[in-house]
Amino acid sequence: MIHLTTIREVARQLNISITTVSRALDGYSDVAEDTRLLVIKTAQEMGYTPNRAARQLRRQVSDTIGYILPAHAPQFADPFFSEFVTGLGDEAALHNFDLLISTAAPDSDSEKNGYERWAQGRKVDGLVLNRMRLHDWRVQYLVRTGLPFVSLERTLDESDQASVEVDGRAGFKMLMAYLIAKGHKRIAYIGGPRNLKIQADRFDGYKKGLVAAGIPYDPKLVVEGDTFRGGGYQAAQRLLDLQPTPTAITCINDLTAIGVLHAASEGGLKVGRDLAVAGFDGIEDAEHTSPPLTTLNQPLYEIAGKLVKMLVATIQNLPLEERRIQLQPELLIRESTGG
Repeated sequence: MIHLTTIREVARQLNISITTVSRALDGYSDVAEDTRLLVIKTAQEMGYTPNRAARQLRRQVSDTIGYILPAHAPQFADPFFSEFVTGLGDEAALHNFDLLISTAAPDSDSEKNGYERWAQGRKVDGLVLNRMRLHDWRVQYLVRTGLPFVSLERTLDESDQASVEVDGRAGFKMLMAYLIAKGHKRIAYIGGPRNLKIQADRFDGYKKGLVAAGIPYDPKLVVEGDTFRGGGYQAAQRLLDLQPTPTAITCINDLTAIGVLHAASEGGLKVGRDLAVAGFDGIEDAEHTSPPLTTLNQPLYEIAGKLVKMLVATIQNLPLEERRIQLQPELLIRESTGG
């Protein structure tokens, strides 16, 4: 018959109270750090396995973090979200947390109901947000409820959540400088919905790149897309009907740029020679397009892992070395810009 070590036996071994052992294993801050570490070490050596269900009930926690994917349709096949979700799940598992995922269209009743249901029902101990809007009701709501959350990118709202931000403004300025150095002057931009923070930052970088080179801004070269292949394809068709046509098209993200590649190919253009195309994100698919896509790379898997670490620390009331991490994207030059 297999013997299961109990919390009472761990307490007896250390000659301390059962309450102290329990609170040490549950991570309560009122237990001295050296005592907590000794309890954890001894429990492991004795083969003690905590009853997770009892722990959740005792502490009124779910040991679950949530992520509501902001998309109008299920996008788990989208390389951006796939890589991001994989990073969230892998890091959550390392901290003995589950990852609960749902999908809802941005700013829809379904999205609002989802956040309210999870927050009020305490189905999750914390949330990860991305595709931030300039003024984001999710941030305002979660601040009011007190439910811990972290975000990829920040909004213009006043909040103190831990976050990771990729400097899209600086990245786009770098991309524009590269294209201009290659002789491009009619450079187009396909963006996304105007309320997105990434749209504001990347479009600002595009305009600042023009200013730095003394190239006048031409509103005809700017088209709003939807951040997906179809939107990129349709926007590219509009741009390629212009006279004269742009010699380069920059895109808010890689999926938009992949749509542009399709439209250019249909139009009989050789991308990399007749037209330069570049994206942003560094998704794996961008390396295998025809031709391979120049992009501003952000390490999505690692970013997701950082966000989970920050969220778990926030949930457990542990100090954070940094509350706001800013990363610089890497310009990966490939054949789509003649690289």
